[in-house]
Amino acid sequence: MSDRPVIIIDGLNLFMRHYAAHPAMSKNGDQVGGIVGFLTGIRRLSEKIGPSEIYVIWEGQGSSKKRHLYKEYKKSKKPKRLNRYYDDIPDSLSNQTNQISVIVKALRFTPIRQLYIEGCEADDAIGYMCRYTLKDKRKVIVSSDHDYYQLLNNNTLIYSPTLKGFVNKNKVKERYQVSAENFCLAKSVAGDQSDNIPGIMGLSYKTLAKLIPDTTSSQELTLDEFFVKANDLHKKKNTKSIERLVLGETLIRRNWRLVRLDTNNLSLEHINKINSIFESDMGVKDKLGMLRYLMKLGINSLNIDGLYLSLQSLTR
Repeated sequence: MSDRPVIIIDGLNLFMRHYAAHPAMSKNGDQVGGIVGFLTGIRRLSEKIGPSEIYVIWEGQGSSKKRHLYKEYKKSKKPKRLNRYYDDIPDSLSNQTNQISVIVKALRFTPIRQLYIEGCEADDAIGYMCRYTLKDKRKVIVSSDHDYYQLLNNNTLIYSPTLKGFVNKNKVKERYQVSAENFCLAKSVAGDQSDNIPGIMGLSYKTLAKLIPDTTSSQELTLDEFFVKANDLHKKKNTKSIERLVLGETLIRRNWRLVRLDTNNLSLEHINKINSIFESDMGVKDKLGMLRYLMKLGINSLNIDGLYLSLQSLTR
């Protein structure tokens, strides 16, 4: 049982995937696709993986540290539209919030642990958990966010709800040419349009891998090591791409601070809050309690028996 992996779920990421696409409605006429899809997703993942523990980390209204570092961070990010099946239902923040609230309450009837940290992004909290508190445990991160690729190693896999499959180091290198160990560095160079992080013009992941082959290595480059190599290359071969890379050092270093999942965007208060999740006891398995709660809301399209059966592998 000790060899069973831990599942760590980026709560908002998984929720929005189902909120934007799942057509489920309650008996009361409310759109509940986010709820049904989220809980069904947990059941299927538990059946597939057989975890020893499950953690759900909820987004804490973004990172105040990242916004202070770069005020335009995620500024142009558009909220996902309500699913295409129900155009007559308002796509409102309250609709999302209400469904998330139901999920949070429903999970309290299970042994699944949940964490919400104000002023902290879920990926920073999960990054800390993976690099430190759960470093030596086998784990599966559930998210479609590419930022998590930097956490991949022999103990860590990613399950992408978008790809409907697992992502490992080999898949990252196959798709981007750079290694998972240097994915954070490469993303700091290439930028991320979805998060409004500008990169160096003309320098994609694949271009960077050709210019500096060490970014394809399983050995992680530090920023200082990277710029030594970039400057050495600049002396030997002065192309526009190399010149932009060298002149863009300040931008790349700033982006690295935005993208890196470690302690750099966490306060001591955040870290203490994350650590507290490991000290809390698992909740009881109250299948009848969840059933009553969801039935009261008119949600009867969930396989509750299957969900609880899948959670039998949780050890404590």
